[in-house]
Amino acid sequence: MKIACKSILLVEDDQVDVMTVKRALKEIHVTNPVVNQENGEEALKYLRDPESEKPCIILLDLNMPIMNGIEFLQIVKHDAQLRRIPVVVLTTSEEQQDKVSSFDLGVAGYMAKPVDYRQFVEVMRTIDAYWTISEVPQ
Repeated sequence: MKIACKSILLVEDDQVDVMTVKRALKEIHVTNPVVNQENGEEALKYLRDPESEKPCIILLDLNMPIMNGIEFLQIVKHDAQLRRIPVVVLTTSEEQQDKVSSFDLGVAGYMAKPVDYRQFVEVMRTIDAYWTISEVPQ
């Protein structure tokens, strides 16, 4: 995900999952800093803070307290300053409606979090490979 080594915004409330994402990214040699926000509301504050660097990608969990992933997407994808930041949903939700809503709101991808760590690393490798070759507007 090199993109000038911009940060990856991880919107995730489960600290075990946060550690798993960071560990998997390190294992596949992704050097972008990972910024973790625990819910959609915190992530929006971070994204709208003029001091914060805009991330190259947002990895988004859907099931979070205060503001869930779908509510977060509804706001981000209607914000001219934020809507072009690619969002990949990384969730345990198998709900068809969550998938439909996510794509209706313009996500770049929807990945189920594998329980098995090796499979999780492969999911992260796939996301990294895609975003390393994908052309995104500056």
